[in-house]
Amino acid sequence: MTATISGDTGIDLIQDGAVATADIANGAVTPAKQSQPMTLGTAQATTSGTSIDFTGIPSWVKRITVMLNGVSTNAASDLLIQIGSGSVATSGYVSRATSVSAQTASTTGYILTQAQAAADLCSGSIVISNLSSLVWVAGGNLNNVGANGIFMSAGHCTLAGSLDRVRITTVSGTAVFDAGSANILYEG
Repeated sequence: MTATISGDTGIDLIQDGAVATADIANGAVTPAKQSQPMTLGTAQATTSGTSIDFTGIPSWVKRITVMLNGVSTNAASDLLIQIGSGSVATSGYVSRATSVSAQTASTTGYILTQAQAAADLCSGSIVISNLSSLVWVAGGNLNNVGANGIFMSAGHCTLAGSLDRVRITTVSGTAVFDAGSANILYEG
């Protein structure tokens, strides 16, 4: 059903509820046309520094996928993801990472690896999702090329405000990244 605006030159309006999802062509709705589109960040090399930050994450974001490709550090220290609102939260996490034989816990970030060695290269993804209000849960898997194994991790954290940043770092905070790249993908 269409309606014409009074005095209009023939522009038709579509009434609310008149178009079903099945009526929209698959290619017609692109991420750019959505008010809260799936957005790929800018990949960052993980070849120097002790942390990699992704900032400016919009307040409407409900899920962030952190992707790592061949990430390594110059010293033995487990990889960690921290989130924040205005600044990075360094406490309040309940997280655990496990390999086939052991596990490691952390309260300073989402722990990603267990007994990470300097030569290990890690690839995979971790999904951080908004459970409710300021509560964020995380989980995912990384392939550890150096040790020929898989790390599984999960955890949660409650922030004081809207999440606006994600940091990739290490438990020690002093190990320097020396290989690979990282990126994020976020969506509403």
